[in-house]
Amino acid sequence: MSYLVGVDIGGTNIVCGLVDLEYNLLKTLKQPTDRHLGSDHVLNKLVSMIDELLVSAGVDRSQLKAVGAGIPGFVDPKQGQVIFNSNLGWSDLPVAQIVSEKLGGIPVFIDNDVKMYVFGEAMKGAGQGAGVVHGVTIGTGLAAATVANGELYYGSGYMAGELGHVTIDGEKTPCGCGLTGCLETVVSATGIARQAREALEAGRDSLLRPVFERDELTAAEVSKAYDEGDALAHEIMNYTGKVLGKGLAYSISLFSPDVVVIGGGGALAGDRLLKPMREVLERSVYKGYLERLTIKIGELIDHGGVIGSAAFANSNVNK
Repeated sequence: MSYLVGVDIGGTNIVCGLVDLEYNLLKTLKQPTDRHLGSDHVLNKLVSMIDELLVSAGVDRSQLKAVGAGIPGFVDPKQGQVIFNSNLGWSDLPVAQIVSEKLGGIPVFIDNDVKMYVFGEAMKGAGQGAGVVHGVTIGTGLAAATVANGELYYGSGYMAGELGHVTIDGEKTPCGCGLTGCLETVVSATGIARQAREALEAGRDSLLRPVFERDELTAAEVSKAYDEGDALAHEIMNYTGKVLGKGLAYSISLFSPDVVVIGGGGALAGDRLLKPMREVLERSVYKGYLERLTIKIGELIDHGGVIGSAAFANSNVNK
């Protein structure tokens, strides 16, 4: 029997998963990335983790069909190269080639981590069976990707999907990309916390003030205050959901997806964000798109990147 390994390489942890050819996750292994020790150490650790995972599952290397890995930052999937990753400090690094050689020639394929998450949702999660799946992840930032008939859409330079860097009228917050008022300065965990912090600094009354004064203000605390009926938290979540709706209105009109999947930690906000988002979409998107569209919360929140990376490797090794 043949197997796949999917890998999610983050700045803090590496997660490896053994996956069968029907994309069922069979076993996982998680270890610290130790990024401060450099790329050689990280990639050697990755290979050791893959071997440890196989041994623990009673699988021989000869049964491993391919390995896929999702990595943050700019990735050239055709060359198997990380072009730039600020968190890991990698640039122009031929990850696929290095790892394949260390594994004795087993095929290795890499891509951006968000694309791998959305690919996982399209192949085995909330978008399974749909023709066109548009996925959005709400976390520290906001990112998106589109899968059409089992193929990722890349655009020129593999840069398609940066929904988080569409600018929003009226927003003045500087973004790390160099622009001002990007979508992710509002629709992200950091964006939600920023809105609350700025309102409290301006003297707004809120249940959030104690956590603000302890320097413990987070998006999760805003959600908690929302559930307790806090007026400021309601304003922030309502506004954030509306801005998300504005951004998705562009995506839906451009890609005409069958399914929109909302993933990442922000998906846990549920209707706090999705209700105002839907209200904006109903006013902003031609009904012909909405009539055939389903909006879903991701089903593979914790393991979408691992499953998606394995599925991506399988789809490429067969080409």
